[in-house]
Amino acid sequence: MEKQEHKITVCLGSSCFARGNEEHLSFIEKYIEENNLKANIEISGSRCEGKCATGPNITIDGTLYSEITNEKLKEILDKIKG
Repeated sequence: MEKQEHKITVCLGSSCFARGNEEHLSFIEKYIEENNLKANIEISGSRCEGKCATGPNITIDGTLYSEITNEKLKEILDKIKG
């Protein structure tokens, strides 16, 4: 059975970037590398999503996650890893 592909979009607008998405992007890249998920996860950046008040924001498989922390990210990534 082939693993499902996932799409992660990290908001790189100035507010989200300043609130931690620079660090979160590095966290995601390291997680993908450590768990051998490169073939299963597409990661990209986006300009401001217009949801600055609830940032930092990351969209995973079409679901927007707000007020992201590394702890929340790990939980979400663990779930999609399976």
